[in-house]
Amino acid sequence: MKKHINRVSLALLLVAAPMQAQAKNEKAWATASDVGVAGLSLAALGLPIAEGDTQGAFQAAGSLGAAALITTGLKYTFPELRPDGSDRKSFPSGHTSAAFAAAATLYSRQGADIGVPAMLAASFVGLARVQADKHHWYDVVIGAGIGSASGFLITCKRSQREAFVLPWGNSTSAGVSVAMRF
Repeated sequence: MKKHINRVSLALLLVAAPMQAQAKNEKAWATASDVGVAGLSLAALGLPIAEGDTQGAFQAAGSLGAAALITTGLKYTFPELRPDGSDRKSFPSGHTSAAFAAAATLYSRQGADIGVPAMLAASFVGLARVQADKHHWYDVVIGAGIGSASGFLITCKRSQREAFVLPWGNSTSAGVSVAMRF
């Protein structure tokens, strides 16, 4: 019973934490998105570590790393101006891809009771990035797709035996090698 209460508390925290910023302007929305992605990433990495689930922690790190590599590569391939004009790194949303990678990992490893609130929190991160005037709606949608794909493809359920994820890169290219048993 105590474990169930802790899981429900974590789920509520995942949804409520980014909303605590009371986003009223662009800076507050940006801060809320930072809090949201940090909280989701910490939960995706920290929860398996706290449970002694080393494989889950490595899979979470691989999911987040893959999402970051793909997103960064696309930002340099398609240098789109941000809505606020600050730079040309709008497409796709890195915050959103990281948030959804973490949420998908939580869903796969922890189940729906943690995964659904995590997906809601990741959706809030995407909304906050648009409201902060850092991204267009399509930047966020593509970021969500990248993060979800990396999270669900790299993270396997606890019942599966093995998964191996190896992000790699050098000065001219980057990628992720994945091997898993189905």
